[in-house]
Amino acid sequence: MSNLELRDEADAVLADLVGDPGGSARLREDQWQAVAALVEDRRRALVVQRTGWGKSAVYFVATALLRRRGSGPTVIVSPLLALMRNQVESAERAGIRARTINSANPEEWSSTYEEVERGELDVLLVSPERLNSVDFRDQVLPKLAATTGLLVVDEAHCISDWGHDFRPDYRRLRAMLAELRFGVPVLATTATANARVTADVAEQLGTGAGEALVLRGPLDRESLRLGVVELPDAAHRLAWLAEHLDELPGSGIVYALTVAAAEEATAFLRQRGFRVASYSGRTENAERLQAEGDLLENRVKALVATSALGMGFDKPDLGFVVHLGSPSSPIAYYQQVGRAGRGVDHADVLLLPGREDEAIWRYFADTAFPAESQVRATLSALADAGKPLSVPALEALVDLRRTRLEIMLKVLDVDGAVRRVKGGWVSTGEPWVYDSERYAWVARQRAAEQQAMRDYVGTSGCRMEFLRRQLDDEGAVPCGRCDNCSGAWASLSVSAESLSGAVKELDRPGVEVAPRRMWPTGMAALGVDLKGRIPVGEQCSAGRALGRLSDIGWGNRLRPLLAEGAADGPVPEDVLRAAVAVLADWARSPEGWGSGAPEAVARPVGVVAVPSASRPQLVDSLAQGVASVGRLPFLGTLAFTEANSGHVAHRSNSAQRLRALSAAFSVPPGLADALSEAQGPVLLVDDYTDSGWTLAVAARLLRRADSDQVLPLVLAAA
Repeated sequence: MSNLELRDEADAVLADLVGDPGGSARLREDQWQAVAALVEDRRRALVVQRTGWGKSAVYFVATALLRRRGSGPTVIVSPLLALMRNQVESAERAGIRARTINSANPEEWSSTYEEVERGELDVLLVSPERLNSVDFRDQVLPKLAATTGLLVVDEAHCISDWGHDFRPDYRRLRAMLAELRFGVPVLATTATANARVTADVAEQLGTGAGEALVLRGPLDRESLRLGVVELPDAAHRLAWLAEHLDELPGSGIVYALTVAAAEEATAFLRQRGFRVASYSGRTENAERLQAEGDLLENRVKALVATSALGMGFDKPDLGFVVHLGSPSSPIAYYQQVGRAGRGVDHADVLLLPGREDEAIWRYFADTAFPAESQVRATLSALADAGKPLSVPALEALVDLRRTRLEIMLKVLDVDGAVRRVKGGWVSTGEPWVYDSERYAWVARQRAAEQQAMRDYVGTSGCRMEFLRRQLDDEGAVPCGRCDNCSGAWASLSVSAESLSGAVKELDRPGVEVAPRRMWPTGMAALGVDLKGRIPVGEQCSAGRALGRLSDIGWGNRLRPLLAEGAADGPVPEDVLRAAVAVLADWARSPEGWGSGAPEAVARPVGVVAVPSASRPQLVDSLAQGVASVGRLPFLGTLAFTEANSGHVAHRSNSAQRLRALSAAFSVPPGLADALSEAQGPVLLVDDYTDSGWTLAVAARLLRRADSDQVLPLVLAAA
């Protein structure tokens, strides 16, 4: 078949893919170059092109052509679950049979594996975390590597730890690349790779298979009009959104930095009459599907989303993207705004930065690779165990939070130092070198990205050019469309009525604090005799906090008060009033003592404080103030014991926190007498709860000292 005939066949597949059979749809020259490299030359190629360029068209067209020529199925590795669902539907239009394997559909895995075995699938979309599953890695992956006709790595920048969004699960692809048969083409795609990341990914793709072809295009998005709206505070930003959301074209996405902020914004916009849906890591899968469908069909004005949505949403007519708060990386920002304007001539992109943004960046910044001593401790623990250790069991031996521990183990797995097996992790005994220079460079890169995001907000130059230069786009020039090129186009106006409503929404205090029900695994290894389910008679009850440190309402008020190094002092009057208001609302709730419901708890008989080494005045004045206003006796404060190490375990894992806290407190005689005399539920007052272990340990002591129930009341929750 001639090159021209192959091109005609490719265009016919594209026409079916876009729902225009017999129409005029044709691959652009750059898309055709990528398809030809895969189908004719069977090469490994890296495509770095702007969002909306049509990368998925390349791999679906190539799949159809390769399948017709007897090749095995295409395997697409992608982290974008929402996009996976969109792509399965698109593939079906072109007669391509596609299925997915991801964390949201475990009930379908067995049948999908069987379809792969029978050769009935043309495309298998796999989420990267599956690559690190023991069963998938040992049983499914070798078969895929032996039969795959085309391997596609979507969001390929995730392979490189030089990039803004490195994901250790992607490193498993190195093994799959090495196991592919000779001549199997590979396509890696991304829109967010600078020059260094591009070179790193290309090198990994070409390992053992010759030099990879790199097809890099300009990253301008001619449909996007970028702007920044700087407003005084969170209330003004919410009010602005309610006032101007209807002016934005079509339907779109409103990104928030935290789950709490997304939920706050969703609640407020709904109160103002907008049809919006919340989308975050806390959203159930069924609700995610509903939200995605509602946005695709324009049944909602916007999804109010966290980065859980990422850029994994394929809606060509998305009319706007608004950020309530700055992401910490301009590259991540470019990735997210790139969802807008893919199939329309005009889309608006607005950033509403907040003064709390950097505090939130710091809050989520605990992602650097652990110190060498912590890595060596983990390797030693695995080597000494002589059997597989689960992550919870390792937590008792290594002072790392679970997320960091899991990421570290995945990196060590790919480096060959550990291996994931049934039952947990084992040491391979292979030598391993701590690459301190590389890890330090990555940490500096993260700091540079944060500075670049500050610079983006403050620049007087072209905003699109700024983002393109962050991605090393050599063709970056002024766009002529953004607020700096053509003048500010977004109004700063906020009505008094909208602002008042936003202030009222953000000033409403009160979130539930869930209690701990189970002790962490492996405490015996730390010399602590606590395991299994916490006895009902020793459990803490559900409590209340004024707000979460990650929200944009009370979080903004509480973060300075509870910041490390903040001066201690009496609780501010407005904070005390809010705590009393939370207590009153709690009493009126269905489970509260003032509701009159049969299942409601009895009215508290007194207030007990948790001792504080860093903020004793704050906690004591809060407890005394609540007791006074609530007309409850202040029964006393738990005491520190000699065993209290003074260890501040805010960034430790659960096992290490409980070890530090398990014998840290005691019930002094005066408090014990007061509890015995009071006979009833008590309010347990503290300034902050993160893991919940301080409250669990304190509640256990109080329950053993004759308290019927322990009801926590804290200023802030994590």
